[in-house]
Amino acid sequence: MRRLALSFIVLGGLVVLLVVAGVLRLRVEPGDWLSASPFWSEEQGRAPLPPTFGVWVELARAARPAVVNVSTTQRTPPRGGPEDFFRPFFGEPAPRARQSLGSGFVVSPDGYVVTNGHVVRNAGEIVVRLADHSEHRARLVGSDPKTDIALLKIDATGLPALAFGDSDQAQVGEPVMAIGNPFGLEQTVTTGIVSAKERFIGAGPYDEFIQTDASINPGNSGGPLVDSRGALIGINTAIFSQSGGSIGIGFAIPVNVAKDVLPQLRATGSVTRGYLGVAVAPVPPEVRRALDLPPQRGALVAEVVPRSPAAAGGIQAGDVITVFQDGPIQSPTDLTRRVGRIPPGTQVRLTVARRGGARTVTTALGRLSEEATSGDR
Repeated sequence: MRRLALSFIVLGGLVVLLVVAGVLRLRVEPGDWLSASPFWSEEQGRAPLPPTFGVWVELARAARPAVVNVSTTQRTPPRGGPEDFFRPFFGEPAPRARQSLGSGFVVSPDGYVVTNGHVVRNAGEIVVRLADHSEHRARLVGSDPKTDIALLKIDATGLPALAFGDSDQAQVGEPVMAIGNPFGLEQTVTTGIVSAKERFIGAGPYDEFIQTDASINPGNSGGPLVDSRGALIGINTAIFSQSGGSIGIGFAIPVNVAKDVLPQLRATGSVTRGYLGVAVAPVPPEVRRALDLPPQRGALVAEVVPRSPAAAGGIQAGDVITVFQDGPIQSPTDLTRRVGRIPPGTQVRLTVARRGGARTVTTALGRLSEEATSGDR
């Protein structure tokens, strides 16, 4: 009887070992551009939000074919290893390849692909892997460091492309879907909501990110954030995390920012922006009351750059810019975007509020340099 019991124990142990082994095997290891026609398709109309999650299946099926994997190979000299000791004696060792992965999406059927600038920065070779698993060498058409947007071109036609939506119309609480290649896991779909808009995270002068709780991880960079109509509203770019993984705080570049940038990248490979020469900030409540300004209106001039277009026009520190080119200014970011859209040399008209009354200012915009700081507009 003891022998029989022992046999059951042994058999039980074998079953446990087999189950554990099975679990272990299943575990995954860690100028003219202003008048140029858009080269993407625009979303046609805005239907009501879908009432059921079943629609997400169809949205994923429709959007995923336009999402791509972007892999790069960079040649960098090794640092921090034993080679450093021998470098003074034998010179620089041969550079070794460093590979990185990111995401992107097809923006037009003739082979233009959008991704983040940091995904392809310093890349010696760029390979785009389509949803059908075909691979294509990509050419970097242009990149804009200020918005972290890059445009690639592959030799392919008839590709599925995402329709561009309107990120200004996105609502906090609206459901969204992120698609990309987190940790190299291709065509991963996650869903969430728009958690906030116009988030400032210290990334530069065009810092107005869409915040989402859709799971975004390393490798998602450059992938699309689509709304419940299947239209692109953002380009996934960054996460807030102390562990390196998703904690439900992700950030996407609004698609309306990309609409300003992409035509110039395709035409010239770079972006030229107008320059006013002011550092601006939100209007404090006491200033708003003193100048009798309505809510959500204006950008406070914190500093005026000497010999800048703003200085030439008589704009002063402490002024509040309320109107630019006959359109009301809602925020400092609004002013930044609108000044940046206008070519250098253009005469612009502004209305500023100051003690003693409003004043209209006319000046010619300068050219924003690549080295300009985040406070320069």
